[in-house]
Parts: sequence; C-alpha cells; structure tokens
Amino acid sequence: MTRTIRIGTRGSALALAQTGTIAELLEQAGAKTEIVVVSTPGDRSMAPIAEIGIGVFTSALRDALAHREVDVAVHSYKDLPTAPDQRLSLAAVPPRADPRDALIARDGLTLGELLPGAKIGTGSPRRAAQLHALGLGHVIVPIRGNVDSRIKKVRDGELDAVVLARAGLARLGRLDEITETLDPIQMLPAPAQGALAVECRVDDVDVEHLLQSTVDDHASRAAVAAERAMLAALEAGCSAPVGALADVVEDLDADDKVVYRLSLRGVAAAYHADGDPIGPVEIMRASATGDLTAGEQLGRAVAAELLELGAGVLSGPEA
Repeated sequence: MTRTIRIGTRGSALALAQTGTIAELLEQAGAKTEIVVVSTPGDRSMAPIAEIGIGVFTSALRDALAHREVDVAVHSYKDLPTAPDQRLSLAAVPPRADPRDALIARDGLTLGELLPGAKIGTGSPRRAAQLHALGLGHVIVPIRGNVDSRIKKVRDGELDAVVLARAGLARLGRLDEITETLDPIQMLPAPAQGALAVECRVDDVDVEHLLQSTVDDHASRAAVAAERAMLAALEAGCSAPVGALADVVEDLDADDKVVYRLSLRGVAAAYHADGDPIGPVEIMRASATGDLTAGEQLGRAVAAELLELGAGVLSGPEA
C-alpha cells in the first residue's frame, strides 16, 4: 500500500501508547502511518461519564473516520457503544492485554490489608459495586482523570488506593506501581477491558484487509464478542453495572480429543432505587461455556440468566 494510513486516536498518554502499537504493526507490514489526535467530549469534561453520555470517548473518532479525516480509529474496546456504526467496520481486535483490574494502594498494601474506612477511588460503578459487595467496609470515592492524576491522589494522601485497569498500566510501563492485581473472583472486569477495537470505513477494503491480516486476533475477538453480547442484552433490560470475562479454555469432545471452547462469567449489581450510596443490595452472578463460534449466543444466555436472577429489578447507575 503506497498511501499513508492516518490513524485517529485520543490524545491521552494511554491512547497514544495503544495507537502506537497498532502503527508499529502496520509499519512492520510495510505500510506508512501517521498518528492524528482527535479531541473528544470525554477529554474536555471532568463530569461523571453517566452525565456526559455513552460513546463520549469514541463518537468524535468515529465521525472523523466516517468524514475521511483519518483512515483508521483505535479505541479502548470497552468504551464503544454496543450498537454498531453502519458507516464503519470493526476490522481488527488485536491480541488482548491482561483484562484484570489492579489496585494501587499506599504503603504497598493489598485490598485485604486496607482497614475498614479506607478510601478507594474509582470512576466505575462496576468497580464500586463489586468493592462494596466484598463487605470489607471501604469507602468508595468517585473520581475522574487520567492515570497520573488518579495515582497522584494516593501519593498525596487524598485516597488510600485507586483501582485501574491493569492493561492500561502495562501499556504505560507502570506495572511496578501495582500493589495487587485483583482476581476476577473478587472483581470481574468491564466487558472488553484490555482489548482494543480498530475500525476503518466499510468501503475501504484495502485498509480492512491489511488490518485483518496484520492486527486481528481470532481468540481475542471471540472472547470479547461474548462479553459484549452479554452487555448488549443487559442494556435492553437492566441499568445495573456489569462485569464480564470470557476465556478460551481446553475441553474434551466426545472422542476425547482436545477442543477449545469459550467460558464466560458475568456479574450485574442492583442498587437501591433511591441511589443509596451504601451500595448495591445484591450482586447477581452467572456463567456458561460454549463453542468458540457461538460467543454472541453465549453472551445472550448469560445475560438472560442474570435477568432471571433479578438484574435490573432495582434502578441504579448505568454501566
């Protein structure tokens, strides 16, 4: 390909680091690239995400792509609305980074070592719900801002700890600041956490083929498809914070041959109808296993079980 591929991204350090990995893969395949920073409403506001809306970090990037200001857009997959954009193609899901959440606490403490009353910062209702559900008596403090500003609140003593995505810290070269990587048994990550979504225009066949052949990872795409399908099904009937994690696991078929299957775990939390800050009244959990090619059906099945268990019965913050 002789043309220069313009890759659109947000301007945060994390977004630029993520986009740099895509540019590097394309350049290794012989393509010329240019990184173009696109400002989004989410970058210009410090209001809670629930107030400024779904797609706050992605809509401007998608519009720039559709209007041919860039040729490729790189997103944190978990930020994308579940509804598809008919103008665009999800050309690639690169190999997924570790999807787990991570704790950065004062004095090198773990979650279990933080005393009742310790202040833990997060901007995620999903994380807040699961932290409350652990029953450790911590005070959850809502925060916004980039990785540096959040960690600074711990260093300055304003907070005892913050919870962040491990993948983002890895991409920024800051894994050494983690005091504990949280087991998914304690806290399931956001659907598609740790994964990137690389989009191009539906009519740009050359770029789509290049991305599919150099960047896409089938196992990561299958796992994320299951998680996102669960989220989409829950959005139709539940306003609860949602966590999900799909893993590709080994299994034996009827002839005792090793086959690979998808295992999906999901969680949804219900809050008091009046938004009681004490936290969720209940956490619902469900899981299922299915074929690698049946990720969307698996996601819908787990969502249906969560709804049967009572997810969405009580109103609360959106995921």
